[in-house]
Amino acid sequence: MNRYRLILVLLFPGLSLFAQEEIVDKEAEKALRASTNLTWEANKELSSNDFTTAESEYRRAISKSSKNSTAPFNLGNAYYNRESYGEAFGRYKQAGETAEEKPGKHKAFHNMGNVFMKNKEYEKAVEAYKEALRNNPKDEETRYNLALAKKMLEKEQDEQQNDDNEGGEDNKDQQDQKDQNQDQNNQGDNEKQDEGEQNEDENKDKGDEGENGEDEPEENQKGDGDEKKEQEKKPNEGDQPEDQKQQPKPNELSKQQIQNLLEAMQNEEKKVQEKMEARKVRGKKIKNEKDW
Repeated sequence: MNRYRLILVLLFPGLSLFAQEEIVDKEAEKALRASTNLTWEANKELSSNDFTTAESEYRRAISKSSKNSTAPFNLGNAYYNRESYGEAFGRYKQAGETAEEKPGKHKAFHNMGNVFMKNKEYEKAVEAYKEALRNNPKDEETRYNLALAKKMLEKEQDEQQNDDNEGGEDNKDQQDQKDQNQDQNNQGDNEKQDEGEQNEDENKDKGDEGENGEDEPEENQKGDGDEKKEQEKKPNEGDQPEDQKQQPKPNELSKQQIQNLLEAMQNEEKKVQEKMEARKVRGKKIKNEKDW
């Protein structure tokens, strides 16, 4: 409408304001009639199940006039029936903003509530139905939908609360279990520490007992007496008897053995000389003297 007024001012600067308003209203009515005709054609195509053509005609109708709330509302219904709830909500919202009368606003907000119910957005559905009832308090269907939306919202909140409580209990149980495990670990560490201290004390006591030689068991005692016995079994070289000192080491001959060996060699040599002398005597020629 402002665009039409601007065009009139530029083309006919001498026109009065009243005349401008009259011309603008006539142009708006003309655009609304064209938009309404396009809406009627779109309804016809939609009834013939030609959604594509119907959608195109609705869009043309919407662009022709901003006062036509029927075109976006019907296009929203077409989207809703095809389960395109996002597009449907946009057109219902546009119809609610365009409608100048309460019946149009009531229908738009009622259907917006239906979209919210489909999307399980119950809190938003409650607000949309309430706005619809403000424009038509006598509509029983809207009132029924409002009660249903409130019931579904209450159920959702109860379930959420139960989930939170269960989650809290689970977290509490987990924390209790964690604390219990921590206590057990601490107890085990303390026991190990006590045991370690006890072992340390025992080892210390044993060390002291070993030094004193008082509480150690007999089979484990090793005193000076045992060392003396071992020394008695293995006498030192300085304590050995004289005859043991005179004994030759392995692979060595004693003086007597050497003397005996020399005498044996001399006797053998003497025997050899006697044999040689005997051979000389037998070897001399004997001169035969004649007897005659």
